[in-house]
Amino acid sequence: MTHAVSAAVAGAAVVPGGGTARIVGVTRGHLTLAEADHWIRELVPAPVLACTHLVAAPFPHVAISLLTAAAVDTDPELRVAAEAAAAGTAGRAVLFPGSARLTGALTVSEILQRSSIARVEVLGDGQADPGTVVETGDFVRPQFRSGELVLVTTPAAGGRLIPFERRDPTPCCATH
Repeated sequence: MTHAVSAAVAGAAVVPGGGTARIVGVTRGHLTLAEADHWIRELVPAPVLACTHLVAAPFPHVAISLLTAAAVDTDPELRVAAEAAAAGTAGRAVLFPGSARLTGALTVSEILQRSSIARVEVLGDGQADPGTVVETGDFVRPQFRSGELVLVTTPAAGGRLIPFERRDPTPCCATH
């Protein structure tokens, strides 16, 4: 599956079920990743791949790149920033082939078999062992890097791993 995602980055791609799709940049001016994630999950039809990108201009916001056959409306003033984000080689994947199948506790090998994630890394320690269990927390946001999806994890209790990005992260300096 990784090859289908990689091919899509170059422009048009064949999508499951036939037809063609292309990567488009969209922005609705979302100020947070959670707002952008929610908007992505409400799209009908759902895109094959959807990534978020932090954009600084013309104001700090979250742009979205979509691999989709459907047309998506965006603010013309923000279109340039969104298209630039979509053309980039990095992002945070919200929807991707197999994403719905990544729930509960799964081994690294199962994650790679069930989805288009190309590899699982342990932050600061390289590639994860295929037999290591990842507690997904039903929230998996791999990074889209140079045409492939990479899930970054951190060590957890019992020799397990958890995704680096959590659904409800503890805010930095929360007690200040």
